[in-house]
Amino acid sequence: MAGYGPPPNSKRHRRNADPLASAAVTVSADGTVEAPSLPNASTYSRHTRAWYRTWCASPQAQAFTVTDWQRLHMLAPLVDQYFNEPRKDLLAEIRLNEGLLGATHVDRLRARITITPPASQSIEADSAAGDTPEVARLDERRRRLGGGAS
Repeated sequence: MAGYGPPPNSKRHRRNADPLASAAVTVSADGTVEAPSLPNASTYSRHTRAWYRTWCASPQAQAFTVTDWQRLHMLAPLVDQYFNEPRKDLLAEIRLNEGLLGATHVDRLRARITITPPASQSIEADSAAGDTPEVARLDERRRRLGGGAS
């Protein structure tokens, strides 16, 4: 006997269909974005400018509107403060805002953002060719610690 209860009925249908299913967004991993420049970029540290460039190059940035870019511009001073003097309260605010923009895999699942893989390149070749030295060092550190590259 396979399971408990009555056998499935072919006439039953789901009544709680996902109302946001049509709100899903698909972006390309190798798509380009015309991102606005970071206001007063010269006043920020190189780490903050690298953070902003990372967001500009991210696939989810293809779906950003004016208000999303404005949020990143408002967040830049906090990121700069965090790089100068890391504090939990700053990190919490940064994580909250970045999460709303789709920073992590789980954030993108919640926002229904799907990233299609690059057309012809492998992920390894992509990351080796375009990483900043900071990212390359982090990847190397992860490999040594046994976590693999993400």
